[in-house]
Amino acid sequence: MRTSDFDYDLPEERIAQEPAAERDACRMLVMDRATGALEDRIFRDIYDYLEPGDLLVANETRVMPARLLGAKRGTGGAAEVFLLRESFGHGEASNTTAFWEVLVRPGKRLKPGAAVEFRDAAGNVALAAEIVDWVENAEKGERLARLATESYGTLDEAMHAVGHTPLPPYIKNYAGDEELYQTVFSTREKSAAAPTAGLHFTPELIARLKEKGVDWETVELEVGLDTFRIVDEEDPEKHRIHTEYYTVPQRVVDAIARTKECGGRVVAVGTTSVRSLESAWDAQAGELKARDREATSLYILPGYEFHVVDALVTNFHVPRSTLMMLVSAFSTRENIMAAYEHAIADEYRMLSFGDAMFIV
Repeated sequence: MRTSDFDYDLPEERIAQEPAAERDACRMLVMDRATGALEDRIFRDIYDYLEPGDLLVANETRVMPARLLGAKRGTGGAAEVFLLRESFGHGEASNTTAFWEVLVRPGKRLKPGAAVEFRDAAGNVALAAEIVDWVENAEKGERLARLATESYGTLDEAMHAVGHTPLPPYIKNYAGDEELYQTVFSTREKSAAAPTAGLHFTPELIARLKEKGVDWETVELEVGLDTFRIVDEEDPEKHRIHTEYYTVPQRVVDAIARTKECGGRVVAVGTTSVRSLESAWDAQAGELKARDREATSLYILPGYEFHVVDALVTNFHVPRSTLMMLVSAFSTRENIMAAYEHAIADEYRMLSFGDAMFIV
């Protein structure tokens, strides 16, 4: 197995630069995971493929306003701070102060001791980020920053006054509604990127599915920027996958148990839901267990045995990514590559704002 086995030619014009006009009116390529047989449908047709007793499990995380554009204190030079995750155990923390692991630009000018200020629409300094230290064992030069606000009641208010929803690097110049990069069922802001398979669901579609007898539950996985990362090593087993935090509540464990007992299918909405559910599987006990913000670095490659997930709603993924390997593990590499070849030839819209696959 080589990383190049999961490569494919992705024409730039096939990368969706904006969301579908209607979330559930995008296209959906349905693939039989065993045979590779394909059907071209519309996403809302998923109703026809789900049966009473099936269970959809989606990732309810919401994307943070993580991209902060400001100026370096003292020089006024342009600077960018990208919030990755809150970091604890470094000292004072309050409604107006917290420590975060961040990426910065320009990296050479934002070393420990430097500070960046961010102004709101009125021109007032709403938020400041002081670079405190380097993050230990970081691969991309991550810094530890102390965020603080004096002019807003809470840090959250200040972040929303100056922050922007980050989009994947392959989406250029999107100026539309940033809310369209959030799922309609998203809750707490914990992620640097959206769980994009969930973008296709509308409240009306979810309601119709529930009326049919399809159950709906949510987990939480805090999606990191490394979800877009291409695997550099030619031997994929040498790749060091990123760590993310996930939560699988007891109610989800109970719902999955009921579904399995009744012969229903557990349908994961997105690869982040897959990683959450499969990470929560206790191999020693042979059962699924509830988890509360635990770390996972589960790396799913072909040959992996799935213990929880029976079907998968997903988007089309970046070539040579760990997500290509995950979906190949859920079916076969040959089936996935044939499906992608079909999708590109038939002008499906690819990647985060693009169309969907339903692997059954």
